Amino acid sequence: MPSHAMFAPGRPARFALVFALCFLGGIGILLTPPVQAWDLSFSRGLVSIAHTLITTCGGKGLLQGAVLRDPASGFAVEMRDGCNAINVTILLWSAVLAFPASWRMKLAGLAAGTLILQAINIVRFISLYYLGQYSMRWFDFAHGYLWETMLILDTMVVFWLWVEKVSRGRAVVHAAE
Repeated sequence: MPSHAMFAPGRPARFALVFALCFLGGIGILLTPPVQAWDLSFSRGLVSIAHTLITTCGGKGLLQGAVLRDPASGFAVEMRDGCNAINVTILLWSAVLAFPASWRMKLAGLAAGTLILQAINIVRFISLYYLGQYSMRWFDFAHGYLWETMLILDTMVVFWLWVEKVSRGRAVVHAAE
């Protein structure tokens, strides 16, 4: 497909429709009881990874399911539904699936993008764990505004970088033709 065909008439409307259907479908699936149970297990796994990173680097923390507690101050942070970056992962997956690319490129984008977003989310969780011990005012700001915005922006950047990679791949293919 020529690179200009990506922006042919009708492509933006198709992208918007497929994106909306994937996003709404993904959120709908996320709200089903079996997936909610998996979601809780996933959150516990992420908190366990955060706990391992903290203790490996010399920090202290008590792991209690999806809760990480500071033994000295008693401050605890819980990874609840919506805090595990699944929502922005669904956003990314919807955009990748809606974009005109090969299934091989889409699968690569889904895998790499998911790993990147989850790594960022673990950094987010660890930062919130330490911020909460230092200042609830800073914790509330970072939790409610800063990190929420950053995760959405990170999702858009990951998608943009993937689109750039897909577009470069197309340019190389077309140059060889």
